[in-house]
Amino acid sequence: MENSIQQVFEAVMLICFGASWPFAILRTYKAKTAKGKSFVFLGLLILGYTCGMISKVMAPKFEWVFFFYLMNAFMVGTDLYLCIRYWMRENRVELGTATGE
Repeated sequence: MENSIQQVFEAVMLICFGASWPFAILRTYKAKTAKGKSFVFLGLLILGYTCGMISKVMAPKFEWVFFFYLMNAFMVGTDLYLCIRYWMRENRVELGTATGE
């Protein structure tokens, strides 16, 4: 019983963290820029969620909170993908104008 209570609190924590990611993704998508985003921060978040998923997979009994880790990692990965895409586009444009193209 104790283990399931721990999982409930862990799930609530992950839901609270995950609640902001759709807004962050939407803001990045609408702004079409990576300015103000930290690639290191997003990368560390993905690393943390990945470690959480590995710990759940390695547990003797499957823990359902794994899916919350997976969902959060997917959303952070989506935001990171958009940031990398927009950063590449911004730098290509800046390089293109710097060389006179």
